[in-house]
Amino acid sequence: MSGNRGVVYLGKDRVEVQSIDDPKMEAPGGHAITHAVILKVVSTNICGSDQHMVRGRTTAPEGLVLGHEITGEVIEAGVDVEMIKKGDLVSVPFNVACGRCRTCREGHTGVCLTVNPGRAGGAYGYVDMGGWIGGQSQYVMVPYADFNLLRFPDKDQAMAQIRDLTMLSDILPTGFHGAISAKVGVGSTVYIAGAGPVGLAAAASARILGAAVVMIGDFNAGRLAHAKAVGFEPVDLSKHDRLGDLIEQIVKVPEVDSFIDCVGFEARGHSGGEQPAVVLNQAMEVTRAAGSIGIPGLYVTADPGAAEEGAKQGSLSLRFGQGWAKSQQFHTGQTPTMRYNRQLMQAILHGRLPIAEIVGATVIPLEEAARGYKAFDDGAAKKFVLDPHGMLAA
Repeated sequence: MSGNRGVVYLGKDRVEVQSIDDPKMEAPGGHAITHAVILKVVSTNICGSDQHMVRGRTTAPEGLVLGHEITGEVIEAGVDVEMIKKGDLVSVPFNVACGRCRTCREGHTGVCLTVNPGRAGGAYGYVDMGGWIGGQSQYVMVPYADFNLLRFPDKDQAMAQIRDLTMLSDILPTGFHGAISAKVGVGSTVYIAGAGPVGLAAAASARILGAAVVMIGDFNAGRLAHAKAVGFEPVDLSKHDRLGDLIEQIVKVPEVDSFIDCVGFEARGHSGGEQPAVVLNQAMEVTRAAGSIGIPGLYVTADPGAAEEGAKQGSLSLRFGQGWAKSQQFHTGQTPTMRYNRQLMQAILHGRLPIAEIVGATVIPLEEAARGYKAFDDGAAKKFVLDPHGMLAA
């Protein structure tokens, strides 16, 4: 390594690429670890979850190095790393997981019990997720490497498809988890709230799982046009606030089998104002009796920028009785990325899942990260992929 640069959060609506410390094989708090690797970051993506912090909607501290969607090449391995070797090209699940605690052993790696002293679950470069340094940088440290890392079997093949494979760290497994949680299967009718990258990944997942029709709702005309161009049914929420009527125009009934919330707590209603529970209430309204609702969209325990007092503590106004009365199933929480990433890798490598095209993957240099954040926040129909070493341009 000859220095390291990374994307740093400097306060509301401010990010900047700065010189940062070289990664060390140390856990947060400074104690040495021997189960880690150092990666040269090949690609690292801007995520909608990062935007929540940048907008000042979390308690993220200034100076936080951002980034949890990481693909990289191993340049150094700790003495206790046995299966991952120097030179391997790997995908990093955004969950930091030990592989040894009760939840990890059960496959719930999104809520590892040992990597975060404050709560269950850890992640790179994210508020309240254990202090692990983010990977929107040139180099990053990954702990528990043998357990966490997904190695690509053929490095040249992987580099040829890197714009697709970079989505394995978060966005694609998250969309897939939303579809699985919503019980999408052959012949399902599916509605997805939000036509951003995660919504499109959920739509792609629903399609590969056999859905009969996949609808995506949004107010953003550009994102809806992109969703239509890649084969999904756009639902223009600006028309009116009766979602069931809009769904009925497509599937002839005002309900769906499966609903996937890819918006989260910064949801807006038809009037334009924030309504943090509006998508959840719509989900219960339009999902059929005994249907399923997957909620990969982020909901936080503290939102200092919320318009509603209760929402500042994560308390939302839900018509939960409606969901209870309809015997609906709900599934929330971080995606256990490792449950899906190997299978999704195979789907990409064998041409079944052109996810880069579907989500509008757009490569920009690391130094232009601030521009990418601004364009993404303005609603661009793109998924920005940062290229820290100029390896993707070729």
